[in-house]
Amino acid sequence: TMQKIFANIWFTWSRARTYDIPAWKEWKRKRNDKLAQKILMKHILFVCIENSCRSQMAEAFAHMHGKGIITAHSSGSRPSGKVNERAIEFMKEIAYDLTTHTSKSLDEIPDVEYEYAITMGCGDECPMIKARHRIDWGIDDPKNMAAEGFREVRSVIENKVKELIKQLGK
Repeated sequence: TMQKIFANIWFTWSRARTYDIPAWKEWKRKRNDKLAQKILMKHILFVCIENSCRSQMAEAFAHMHGKGIITAHSSGSRPSGKVNERAIEFMKEIAYDLTTHTSKSLDEIPDVEYEYAITMGCGDECPMIKARHRIDWGIDDPKNMAAEGFREVRSVIENKVKELIKQLGK
C-alpha cells in the first residue's frame, strides 16, 4: 500500500540522515569530544581582594595559555566593581583585551569544586570556596608601581600560570 511505501521511504531517509552519513558521524564524534573535554577540564580560581588587577591578569593568562586544559575564573573578597585601568593597558601591550572582564565577588563564581584556589598574596584564604588545593602565590600588588614594575609583575603572573598549566597537563 501507499502507506507502507511512504513509511519505508521515511525510515530509509531518516536512518541515512542520522546513521549512515559520514559527516553526521563525524559531527557526533566532535560534539562528544568537546563535551568530554569540558567535563575533564580543571576549574581554577584566582582570588585577590579587589579582583581588579592580579587575579584578572592571571585569569587572562589562563585563558590564553590553558585553552582546552583548564576553565579559569577570578573573583575577590571585596571586589572593586571594575578592572584596573593599568591592568587593561598593560595586557593590551601583549594583545589581550581585559575590557571584556568584570570584577566579581566570590558569590558570583560557579559553585563547583575547583582544582586550585590560588590567592595572589593579599592574605585572603577564602575558606568557603571548595578546592582540592590552595596556593598563595605571594605576588606584590602592581597597582601603584611604575611601568617596569607592573610589567615585571605581569611576567611573574604569566610564568606562574604557565607552570600551573604545565603541571595540570601531565
